Amino acid sequence: MPRIALVTAAAARNLDEDLAPLETALRAAGVAPSIVEWDDAAIDWSAFDLAVLRSTWDYSMRQPEFLRWIDRISPLTTLVNPREVVRWNTDKHYLAQLAKAGVPVVPSTFVEPGEDASRALDAFLATAGEEFVVKPSIGAGSRDAQRYARGERDAALAHARRLLEADRSVLLQPYLGRVDAHGETALIFFAGTFSHAIRKGPLLKRGEGPTRALFATEHITARTPSADEIAVAERTLRAMPFGELLYARVDLIHDDDGTPRVLELELTEPSLFFAHAPGSANRFAQAIIDRT
Repeated sequence: MPRIALVTAAAARNLDEDLAPLETALRAAGVAPSIVEWDDAAIDWSAFDLAVLRSTWDYSMRQPEFLRWIDRISPLTTLVNPREVVRWNTDKHYLAQLAKAGVPVVPSTFVEPGEDASRALDAFLATAGEEFVVKPSIGAGSRDAQRYARGERDAALAHARRLLEADRSVLLQPYLGRVDAHGETALIFFAGTFSHAIRKGPLLKRGEGPTRALFATEHITARTPSADEIAVAERTLRAMPFGELLYARVDLIHDDDGTPRVLELELTEPSLFFAHAPGSANRFAQAIIDRT
């Protein structure tokens, strides 16, 4: 029997709605997984054949520590997704690499610590629309992300400066208004094969500050993606500088003319929304077993 760890975080263990159905699916397939916290010093990672990152949702607040942990355990077990994927994907600078590869991403401007935030914001606003988003380049669950109108330039600048002063890179993006009605489409792939998709309602409300919770409250329903959305998602996966991965989630929103654009590529610890796709937990369980 393969020894499999499903890796979570103390703050997320009771919030991850995917853990229970995945554990059930693995047990039904004859595997008894262990649910463990990534920063538990008592864990002997060499005891596992496979360590599957699932809900390490506090990583963005502890990124240096998390990456040190990734480096430490990678020689001891088979980590999925692998170390090089995690390092690449936990910093949204990957959006610039995808754009260079021809993937339609949400236009993204990065401001680095030490740069003039006021000048960078004004240059961005010269071509942005009526609303825009300020967020950290390393972040998860919409923490520290906020939506602004053009008239809120001073508040947005203060937000960006707070992030920069904390030595965090800032990501500026136009707010694509169609998301308010259409929401996001998240397409989920197991071992390179499309499994299912869901719709997320809009997360960033006008006038609301950044969430202080582990992640913003999400409104999820099942969705059948369009052919254009599937095509963009598959193009995104082909553009990754890696081979086929155990799991991947491509989050898309539509621009003003209806073209799907990549908002995020989730390769580290994405929710997989098993509850909205019958059979999906079993499919993922089998993909995990096939990796052992």
